[in-house]
Amino acid sequence: MDTKALRQKILDLAIRGKLVPQNPNDEPASVLLERIRAEKQQMVKDGKLKAKEIKNDTVIFLGDDNLHYEKFPDGTVKCIEDEIPFELPEGWEWTRLDILTTLVTDYVANGSFATLKANVRTYKEKNYALFVRTVDFANNFEKDLSYIDKESYDFLDKSRLYGGELMLSNIGASIGKVFKIPYFDFPMSLAPNSIILKFHYNTTSDFFEYVFRSFVGQDYLQRLTAGTAMPKFNKTELKQMLVPLPTLTEQERIIAKIKELLSIVDFIESDKTDLQTTIQLTKSKILDLAIRGKLVPQNPDDEPASVLLERIRAEKEELIKQGKIKRDKKESVIFRGEDNSYYLRMGNLIETLDDWRINDIPYSWGICCLGEVCDYGNCTNVDTKDIPKTAWILDLEDIEKDTGKVSQKLTLKERNSASTKHSFHKGQVLYSKLRPYLNKVVLVDDDGYCTSEILPLDFNKYILPEYAKYYLMSPTFLRYANHCSYGVKMPRLGTLDGRKAVLIVPPVNEQKRIADKVSQLFSLLDSIADNVN
Repeated sequence: MDTKALRQKILDLAIRGKLVPQNPNDEPASVLLERIRAEKQQMVKDGKLKAKEIKNDTVIFLGDDNLHYEKFPDGTVKCIEDEIPFELPEGWEWTRLDILTTLVTDYVANGSFATLKANVRTYKEKNYALFVRTVDFANNFEKDLSYIDKESYDFLDKSRLYGGELMLSNIGASIGKVFKIPYFDFPMSLAPNSIILKFHYNTTSDFFEYVFRSFVGQDYLQRLTAGTAMPKFNKTELKQMLVPLPTLTEQERIIAKIKELLSIVDFIESDKTDLQTTIQLTKSKILDLAIRGKLVPQNPDDEPASVLLERIRAEKEELIKQGKIKRDKKESVIFRGEDNSYYLRMGNLIETLDDWRINDIPYSWGICCLGEVCDYGNCTNVDTKDIPKTAWILDLEDIEKDTGKVSQKLTLKERNSASTKHSFHKGQVLYSKLRPYLNKVVLVDDDGYCTSEILPLDFNKYILPEYAKYYLMSPTFLRYANHCSYGVKMPRLGTLDGRKAVLIVPPVNEQKRIADKVSQLFSLLDSIADNVN
């Protein structure tokens, strides 16, 4: 289930008057607008508003021809039917946002950039007033707050905050984000890069928080910024937004219904997240059982892994004798000590393998170093100028985390990459040595080229690549790779550590049964996840 789309659908129905039924006994929005206009006139008389702030107020009405018109203060009338985005229910009205607000302002309303710079001082430690920024909402006002002193607060008299105002981010990547100013027993002032709106009624403020979060509201704000190098809109443009206005009592019913439905969506989202986490943990457990001989039953007729490992070593010795390969002077050897525990010898160094927890593997299984059965780290480098434009170029971002799947296939022409690549061929296991905690491993179904942060691995014929892929994805190998990684910002598993990693080896026939079973169970879990999504 797409919960993001569901949220937008709820808001879309709300602002179109389709979320709750209309009540013919409600006071029409037209009467509410007349009352707001009268109250604004009184505020001018009382000195609470300046006359210039209402001099451009307009009236939108439906003509005898059933088209929408706008009457301006000078008496002129204009047809605005092409601005009307959708039809409203009986009792609702279209109006400009400016009509409904008593304040639309921002930080720069207090003066020029030069005077602001000269008169406003900010502090990281607590001071007279809180300097409210969009980032504070992400931090729940609990850390990294910014403050201003009393002199700065007095200077910024046009953008003081009291709680309940709507705050819109009007510049940059966070443009269009909507926040409700909290009520604090503490002076507050608006920081740059946002606009605040104060409505006549708190209910209307709550309703318009959802209007701005809706697709219609977000689309309007995005259109205000179209074509600019740095996305930005100003308060003058915002005031002219054409908005739907329900009756005041229907606003209350809409707000209550939205909160009720969004709480259900939150619950669904939480359940969805919990299920996704459960599925991932289940996959991890399946792999752990698989590489310990507890996923499928052993067959006593299978050739023991110890026999095939001896065959691998014998074939390797023969190749060395024939001069076809050289003996690796840094080769690691696993042996069993007198205490019946496993150890790793590399030159004169001996280390225990207790962390691998391999004493409980089935009798017919064996263990070896990864470097004994695959060419870990032996890659073929290719310059991009020698790669065909139609060749598959695989990057780290194309491999899904924890799934063993490729999310997209791009050619060199589509990717336009210039760095040196590793070539790979169909049937190889590709292992990402960079940030091994991301667990990006894939068995490729075609030839291609990959970033040098991915290692193509060719396994001995007695080690099935399907089993090897799942082993490299297992929590046991993942734990080892993370422990051995070097580098703080860009951790990698080194070649030597990769080669001396332990590989738990079942008989060949059992490798196939394990790989088939894991694939079957993963497909079932993926199907469950897809149905939820």
